Amino acid sequence: MQIAFRTDASLQMGSGHVMRCLTLADALTAQGSQCHFISREHPGHLLDLIRQRGHQVTSLPAPLPDPAAYNEAASTSDAAPAAVPVHAAWLGSHWQTDTLQTGSVLASLQPDWLVVDHYALDQQWEIALQPNYSKLMVIDDLADRAHVSDLLLDQNLRRKTEDYSKLVPANCQVLTGPRYALLRPEFAVLRAYSLQRRHTNSTIRQLLITMGGVDQPNATAQVLKALKNCPLPADCNITVVMGLTAPWLQNVRKLAAQMPWPTEVMVNVNDMAQRMADSDLAIGAAGGTSWERCCLGLPTLMVVLAENQQPGAQALEAAHAARLIGAVSDIATRLPFATAELINSYCLSDMSLAASAITDGHGVEKMLQAMGALNA
Repeated sequence: MQIAFRTDASLQMGSGHVMRCLTLADALTAQGSQCHFISREHPGHLLDLIRQRGHQVTSLPAPLPDPAAYNEAASTSDAAPAAVPVHAAWLGSHWQTDTLQTGSVLASLQPDWLVVDHYALDQQWEIALQPNYSKLMVIDDLADRAHVSDLLLDQNLRRKTEDYSKLVPANCQVLTGPRYALLRPEFAVLRAYSLQRRHTNSTIRQLLITMGGVDQPNATAQVLKALKNCPLPADCNITVVMGLTAPWLQNVRKLAAQMPWPTEVMVNVNDMAQRMADSDLAIGAAGGTSWERCCLGLPTLMVVLAENQQPGAQALEAAHAARLIGAVSDIATRLPFATAELINSYCLSDMSLAASAITDGHGVEKMLQAMGALNA
């Protein structure tokens, strides 16, 4: 099959959309499909990474210098105001401009599937491009706009199929929940090892801090500062994982050198599953990496970096699969208390068990089956 992906990464929206599409693309390629990415040159784009993973990629022009220009264009377009996506500014152009740019690529590809993972795109864009693809898959997290998809994935905890009942065609197959989370295969491979070592663990000797590939609000720095007031064991080791495009990387490195515990800062690691499996506790963002941590049963103190992460974070806490710290502004006051409570209550293994029940790491296989069935 020919598969086209329309997705972006940027300092504003992070790297998660591209990363989960890459996971799906890698699996499709392993089955013999050809994958082609269409992605805009936002600051913090991942075009080079896509190429390094062996996929074709077409870059769209960099965003306009003034976001107000396409915000205004969107609000004055033929579409009703209510139909304009809340995150329209994340596209980097007016949707009609993006349609023309993307359409010129799709016209030559004529893919069997177009996979769209972008909060700024909705049914207006999708309908305009319908002559250029056979089937449409949408990866969404928000349930806040209409689509004309044949298949829709929302991997968030407690998301229900009926949340999309008025947003997609009646014949659209909607798959919801972390059981479909798009995780790289190494997470499922390491699941048994990771769960076994946590069975009776009540100590924190390896702490992992990961706030996503970008961490625009510099939550990592706030965590490091707050940890100085936390009762971590003297023999604890701290690992910070960041992306190469993270704007606060040098600032974090300076803070790491001043920590009371050995603290290393790693960039663009390719063994994240192993690092998670070998960690006793994570302090992490409440985004897509939540499902990676759950698969491995890694106890987590969560920080919400964006408003759209809040429902998922609350659902994970309600399931006792993680402890919610709050927003970046809450780290200084809440992290020391939460860490002390976790250490003193000896509940790491309980949290691990609850987290591991959320997903088994085989979501990609389930999505490939769904795509294959619809393409038959």
